[in-house]
Amino acid sequence: MNIRSLTRGDGVVIGAAVVLFIASFLSLVSLPDCSGQFCPRETSAPNAWDSLGVLMSVYLAGVIAAALIVVSRAMPGRKVANIDLGQFGVAFAVFALWTAFWTIIDMTGDAGAGMILGLLATLVLAAGAVAAPLVPALKAPLMPAPKPQVAQPYGGQPGQPGPGGYGYPGAQQPPYGGQPGQQQPYGAQPQQGQQPQAQQQAQAPAAQQGGAPAAAGDFAPFWFAVPVARPLYAEDGSPTPIAELAPGTWYLAVEQRGPGLVAQTQDGRRGVLQDTTGIQRG
Repeated sequence: MNIRSLTRGDGVVIGAAVVLFIASFLSLVSLPDCSGQFCPRETSAPNAWDSLGVLMSVYLAGVIAAALIVVSRAMPGRKVANIDLGQFGVAFAVFALWTAFWTIIDMTGDAGAGMILGLLATLVLAAGAVAAPLVPALKAPLMPAPKPQVAQPYGGQPGQPGPGGYGYPGAQQPPYGGQPGQQQPYGAQPQQGQQPQAQQQAQAPAAQQGGAPAAAGDFAPFWFAVPVARPLYAEDGSPTPIAELAPGTWYLAVEQRGPGLVAQTQDGRRGVLQDTTGIQRG
């Protein structure tokens, strides 16, 4: 999973799940302080692992909710019984909060540290799961995207082509659809009346923006990054996204598909990026 695709809301959910798991090892009830022969023989209070019902309905339910929400972010469009994994995660989070609230209300003795901390963790978990897609501050990326100029994947040097002739990020190239500079190899002079090779290669995307269709053989694969998270759709035209392109990560454009691009992710999946506005070429 690409960690840069996580949002601040996902970070809140993950943090609450970690606290909830730690709380499962703390005491559920608070034992009275006493000394002498009339004290109960039990010297340690039970925790959630001593009560299967509380463990499964509060603590593990919250951890499962966080896992479903994060997995839905990594694999958008995945469904179970025609319900999105993220929706399952939100339902589990609300169920864990509901059960924790009524469990602590119905306790005969004083609630222990594990029960109090578990209630607070499920409250934060449910709030983060529900508010993450609604609050703009929680929809922001969890980690800032690095500057593309310093990215050197696979040990490549700026300006050098990678395997198969594809240029890797770091080369000084214009934004998608822009006009590159007329640079010539060292010592080479263009013939009179002949355009430089770099300018000829840029005519295909430039002509397409002007309305003239570009030939399939004129497209040269290139690396690019998106400014914000954008969905990647299947090549067969299905409306369900197969992946999500995250900012700060380089993807390979392998084909022009109308106004969009056929992009390939790091794990080999291919799809159509319909919105190419503002992308940055590597």
